[in-house]
Amino acid sequence: MERELVRLATGAGVTLAFCESLTAGLAAATVARVPGASAVLRGGLVTYATDLKETLAGVPQDLLAQHGPVNPETARAMAEGARRTCRADYGVSLTGVAGPDPQDGHPVGEVWIGVATPARSFAAPAGGSALLQGSRQEIRSAAVDAALRILVDTLREDLSARDGNKSET
Repeated sequence: MERELVRLATGAGVTLAFCESLTAGLAAATVARVPGASAVLRGGLVTYATDLKETLAGVPQDLLAQHGPVNPETARAMAEGARRTCRADYGVSLTGVAGPDPQDGHPVGEVWIGVATPARSFAAPAGGSALLQGSRQEIRSAAVDAALRILVDTLREDLSARDGNKSET
């Protein structure tokens, strides 16, 4: 998936940035393994501690106080912060609970992916309607896989819309 992401982003001439909590830089490192990733990967923020989501990614303190770090609105704000801070076209975030224990009422395997594009931002659960399953490391790896898949799908949608707009003019 990371090769496809780099290929698509390179072809589209767009850049990427990450804001990672439970994955602690694993998503950015996964993309960086791909030859040519330097053309699209701007960087990332590791915001493992909740307070860093505010100070590094610019997540509003009142949002964190109201919803906490494991929440779709927090994920969306983290992605927007990564995009803004790293001056990238696309920002992606990962926040959730890898285990072994639940956190603040959130079960192990609850993971949210945030995406911020030039036109919109949104969040989606990494496991769709289910929680991610497995060991702590398996959940972290599955979260990265989900984030890259969501980003590839988003890029494809954006490129299709862009190409469709070109053919209409």
